[in-house]
Parts: sequence; C-alpha cells; structure tokens
Amino acid sequence: MTEAPPALTVGVTAETAPGERRVAITPETCRKLVTAGARVAIERGAGSLAGFADEAFVEAGAHLHDSADTVLDAADVLLCVRPPVPERLMRMREGAALVGLIAPDADAERSAAIRARGLHVFPLERLPRTTRAQSMDVLSSQAGMAGYKATLLAAQLAPRFFPMLTTAAGTIRPSRVLVIGAGVAGLQAIATARRLGAQVEGFDVRPETREQIESLGARFLDLGVSASGEGGYARALTDEERAEQQRRLAAHLRQVDVVISTAAVPGRPAPRILGSDMVAGMKPGSVIVDLAAESGGNCELTSPGETIEHGGVTIAGPVDLASRGALHASEMYARNVLNFVSLFIRDGQLAYDWDDELLARTVWPERAPTA
Repeated sequence: MTEAPPALTVGVTAETAPGERRVAITPETCRKLVTAGARVAIERGAGSLAGFADEAFVEAGAHLHDSADTVLDAADVLLCVRPPVPERLMRMREGAALVGLIAPDADAERSAAIRARGLHVFPLERLPRTTRAQSMDVLSSQAGMAGYKATLLAAQLAPRFFPMLTTAAGTIRPSRVLVIGAGVAGLQAIATARRLGAQVEGFDVRPETREQIESLGARFLDLGVSASGEGGYARALTDEERAEQQRRLAAHLRQVDVVISTAAVPGRPAPRILGSDMVAGMKPGSVIVDLAAESGGNCELTSPGETIEHGGVTIAGPVDLASRGALHASEMYARNVLNFVSLFIRDGQLAYDWDDELLARTVWPERAPTA
C-alpha cells in the first residue's frame, strides 16, 4: 500500500511590526484548515494581543511552538498580516508560500530575501477586485474597521459633541462632519458618524458614489468635478480640475468641524487634497483625521503616526486603526486569508492552478496563465 504524503504545514508567527495587534489566523479558521487536512503550527502568544488564547488554538487542533524559528522551519505556507522581516524570510523553507499584506516591491531587502528563498509570495493587496474575490478582499475588510475607528478617534479629539443636544443650558448644535472618499473606509466612517448623531457630508470625485453616500443618510458634497476612472478607482485630475476642486473645497471647509479623509489608491502615494492654506482657513478647534497617513497622507501637514496641532486645528495621522480593533479585524482578515489559501490547499497538499486568475494575478511576480 502506498503511503499518503505527509500533510503540509500552515504556520503563523507573532507579528513583529510596531503596534500591530492583529493575527492572520483565529481558532475558527484554524479548525477549518485542520479539517482541510493541513497541520497548523502557531507560535505561542501569536493571537494574544487580538484576544485569542493559546488554549483556543490547541482545542482547534493547532500545534504550539515556543519560538518563531521552529514555526518557520516547518511551514510550507506562512500566513501573516504584515511582512516578516528579511531575517525571518531567509529562515523560511525554500519554495514555501507566504500569504499576507507583503508589499514586496516596497523594500529591497525584503524582495531580495523572497527571491533568494524562491518563495511563492501572495501579497493580498494585489488581489483582483472581482466579484469572486470579495470573500478574500482583506483591503476592504480592514478598511471597514479603520473607518469605524477613525470616526471614534475624531469624536474623541473634537472639543464638541457630535449629536444635537437640548440641555438646560440651551441647545447644542450637531457637529458638521465631512468624510472625503467614499470607499469602504469612507462609507463606514459616514455610517458611524451618523450613528453618533453628527450632521454628515460625504465627498468623492466619483459621482457614482452619490447614491451610496445618500443611502447612509449623509449629504453628497458636489464640488462640480468628476474623476470617474476604471476599476472603481478615480482617475487623475487635470491641473485645472484640481485647482477648481481645491478652491471650492477650501471655501466649504470653513464651515466644517471635523474632516475624516480616506482617499487612497493602492500601490501609489495618497492624493494630496488638503493643503496647508486650506487648513489655515478652518475654524479653531476643528479636527482632521487622515486615514491615508501611511501612504503619505491626504493632508499636506499630516505626520504619520502622530497627532499635531496647527493654527488651532488638530491633525491626526493614525497608521494602526484596523489594529485598534484587533479582535474583529483579525476575524475578518483570517476568514479572507482562509478563503484565499483554499484556492491552492487541497486535501492537505499544495495544488497551484496558475490558470486561476486570482492566483496568477496575486502571486509576486505575476504569472501569465498557461495557454
């Protein structure tokens, strides 16, 4: 009788990026991987910052390891949130798969280590934005948490109530909140600000977002500039269009109490929307929360990872918003990852189908499907 090949090992180590609390696996997804025939190896404490105890992983069928090195030595597939440092990449098994938010082109040492070990790298930020890929879309799931947390941060920083209040000392008017960008993060920010009772407006250069913004009970801010592009993303504005947009937006910002800016284009620097002169025209006590801080910021004055004050306006540039909701963010992320790796983990073995566009277009470097 021919012996069955040993099951592949799916590994997860503790995240090492500063401030990162998420984890790429949960007891729920661990159990499903084990059911699919995989052996799951997890570094002790990998899920503790997200609220998942080691014991829960053991009950789900995982094997705990005392160090990251022993996980890396064993893993045929390594799941992560942020990219491992080059030293860890060099420790991985030759030809192993790496799945997560990897950004391989963003760091020369990282890409060199990936090539040196011959890794099959699947940066999930490269996943095609198709209907079939929705259940694997980590950018959308994490943006939802970021938009929610950004609104709570704005409410905390603002020196005013969000809702209208009728008190013995008189009526307090609601805060005016402007959300720039109507992607997943922006729409979640709009919905959260509305629940907090604010008077909310949404702005996006794509006019087709009007219906989504208004469906959440917010007003669509029409500045008379359209930048509809392909794939659901905005096209670049001409110099004349940008100047007109900036003029009209600057005039409107004088009436706004809180700005939550979420405009971003994957793989490219964030569009610069709020100039220092526009910030100078805002009311003292106003607040800007810039979700695009990590990719350069929508505001000229944003300092990534810091909250600063400029001319009486508070400007926050958080870079860890999804991580601040680590438990639910991890649950969504881990389900996305499970759905993606299910494309190439079959009966406990690796089975890459390069005719599948989700694999062929996500893997780095991208592979052309076979004829």
